[in-house]
Amino acid sequence: MDTQEPINPNYDVVVCGTGLIECILSGLLSMEGKRVFHMDRNPYYGGEGASLNLTNLWKLFKAETKFPQQLGQNRDWNIDLIPKFVMANGQLVKILLKTKVARYLEWKAIDGTYVFQMKEPGLFSKGGGKIEKVPATASEALKSDLMGMFEKRRCQKFLAYVSNYEPSNPKTHDGLNLNQMSCAQLLKKFELEPNTIDFIGHAVALYSNDQFLDKPAIQTIEKIKLYMDSIGRYGDSPFIYPIYGLGGIPEGFSRMAAVNGGTFMLNADLDEVLLDGEGKVCGLKSEKVKELMGLEQINCKMIIADPSYALKAKLSDKVKSIGKIVRCICILNHPIPNTKNLPSVQVIIPQRQTGRKNDIYVMMVSDVHNVCKKGFFIAILSTNVETNNPEKELEPAFEIVGPVLEKFITVSDVYIPTDDGSKDNIFISSSFDPQSHFEGETQQVLNAYRKITGKDLDLTNLPIDQDDQ
Repeated sequence: MDTQEPINPNYDVVVCGTGLIECILSGLLSMEGKRVFHMDRNPYYGGEGASLNLTNLWKLFKAETKFPQQLGQNRDWNIDLIPKFVMANGQLVKILLKTKVARYLEWKAIDGTYVFQMKEPGLFSKGGGKIEKVPATASEALKSDLMGMFEKRRCQKFLAYVSNYEPSNPKTHDGLNLNQMSCAQLLKKFELEPNTIDFIGHAVALYSNDQFLDKPAIQTIEKIKLYMDSIGRYGDSPFIYPIYGLGGIPEGFSRMAAVNGGTFMLNADLDEVLLDGEGKVCGLKSEKVKELMGLEQINCKMIIADPSYALKAKLSDKVKSIGKIVRCICILNHPIPNTKNLPSVQVIIPQRQTGRKNDIYVMMVSDVHNVCKKGFFIAILSTNVETNNPEKELEPAFEIVGPVLEKFITVSDVYIPTDDGSKDNIFISSSFDPQSHFEGETQQVLNAYRKITGKDLDLTNLPIDQDDQ
């Protein structure tokens, strides 16, 4: 007589995809006592934001060949598919601390942030493009080679104003209403030059285009203050990065969900979504789930999925493409030139410097982060696609990076949901945005959490650091 208990097919939430957004929500909802079933079509965690070893990287991009022996062993490599760092004082770090997922990860500060600037030839200098370290404080502005003597003073004055600004203290406003005046109006008041506006808007406030100039100035001030507040929190850089790659972040939240009773299944795709008579989700079907668990369907009250699962399950009306992003993973045998041989850097190429509509980003990490064999470096280049030749759009970044041993190029649609999920309880996330950090994705998590639970995620009373958890 078979005494094995039947598998319970009933779940509160099914999460499809193990990307950052999906894994954070899976972990948070499991903490709320929800019964979570989490599936991914890939044999690894992370989805579009995974970190792959050499075998999986070559399988994804160059399946017909094997990786060169000079690169070493799989165990030496964890290669990110997207170029992003973590703001040291951003919302993602607060969620990591609040949920105690930070204890699953080790971190290292990024060594430097640079910005590309085209310069006019002077009496004692040649013109042309050059990368310079990004100043983020009033004192750094005085030492920067990005500006002339008088512009340094103007920039110092502006950054001091931002540093002292407190929304609730009118004495710090200098008579300005930053909610009403545009950013362009504020910058004009300080008489800043176009190149200075470029590095402030794109390399400090971290906007990817110039649309910020027409928006309320307070939005840019908040982003600059986040950058300033992030510097010095865990090092001299505003960015931190997990040892063993970005894929460790969704894995950490997956581990948290599993500890709280979540069920996980890799190599399993979403084949069909089931709706009840009122048009709300009531379950799903998956051939792999049927094969491994013997279940014709999983019953659930809610589905959270990345856009690729909506497209696969014939829910294409739930998402729309708003453009494309080109990314290129480069394996190097040298650090990026003109960055003082730093083992990790970010380089931002503002749109105006190359006559584009969108910035180009370069992110580089190395063996100090346990993501590649010693003597090698991983640089990832990215930008919004503007032409029919996406790879050529990355040429300014290739010139900065220098000789490349191996490169892997992807062009991906940027999808956003067409509704908020409240009508059918199917919540679709957006694709990774083109920016160089995770603040946009984290805001998606906070918005979805509020929509699903009816309350804000409490990010107050955080432990000071990992050791306090």
